[in-house]
Amino acid sequence: MDVATISGLQSKLVLLADVLQKVEERATAGQLALEMIHEIKNPLEALGHLTYLASQEADDPDKVRTYMRLAEEQMMTLDHVVGQTLGFARSSQAPKPIDLAILAEAALRIHQRMIDTRKIRLVKELPQGLVAEVYRGEILQVISNLIVNALDALPADGVVCIRLRKRRGEIHVLVADNGHGIPAEHRNEIFQPFFTTKADRGTGLGLALSWKIIEHHHGRICMRSSVHPGRSGTIFKICLPAKAESIC
Repeated sequence: MDVATISGLQSKLVLLADVLQKVEERATAGQLALEMIHEIKNPLEALGHLTYLASQEADDPDKVRTYMRLAEEQMMTLDHVVGQTLGFARSSQAPKPIDLAILAEAALRIHQRMIDTRKIRLVKELPQGLVAEVYRGEILQVISNLIVNALDALPADGVVCIRLRKRRGEIHVLVADNGHGIPAEHRNEIFQPFFTTKADRGTGLGLALSWKIIEHHHGRICMRSSVHPGRSGTIFKICLPAKAESIC
C-alpha cells in the first residue's frame, strides 16, 4: 500500500472519529434529558396540587399566598432542572470553567435507574469547588462512559465508586468497581478503537473516544485492574488541569 493511500485512510479515520464523538456526545445529552424528565415530574405534580388548593381557598388570602409561595419554589426547581439540562445538551464552542462535582452528579443521573434496578451500592466522594476548564458535554460523556463500563462489569449488589480529588495542580476523577476485572492480555488494548470485551453489547468506541477527549483537554486517563478472586475490580482515573482558583 503506497504512502498516498495510507495518508488518505488516516484522514478518513480522523474524520470518522470526529463524527462518532459528536454522535456519542449527543446520545449522552439525550440520555441525560430523559432522566431529567423524571426529576421534572415531581415539581409539575406539586404545582398542579398547589394551584388546585389555591383555587379551593380563594376566600382565604393567607392560604392563597402560602400556596403561591410554595408554587414559586417548585417553579424555581423546574427552572434549575431545565436550565442545567440545556446547558449540558448545548455544544460549547470554547471550554468553560465548571465544578466537576456538577458534571459527575449529572453523569450519575443518566445511569441512576440502572443503579437502583440492579441494587448497585454507589459510593460518592464529590467535594465541591474543584473547577476545571472543559467542554462540558465532552467531559460528561467521558464520565458517563466510565460509569457504564463499571456497571457492565458488576454483578447485582456490586459496588461502584466515584471520587474527585486534587493532586499537584490537577483534578482527578476516579471511577472504580469491584467487578470481574480486565485480564492482563487486554489492558494494552482497551483504549484502541473497536476493541471490546462486551460481545454484541459494545461498540468498542467509548474508551477510545474518551482517550481522545481527555488528550484534547491536555489531561491523562489511565487504568488499573485486578482479576484475582475476592479482590477483583477496575479503577479508571482521569487527570485534568485544575483551574487556577481551585488549586490549593
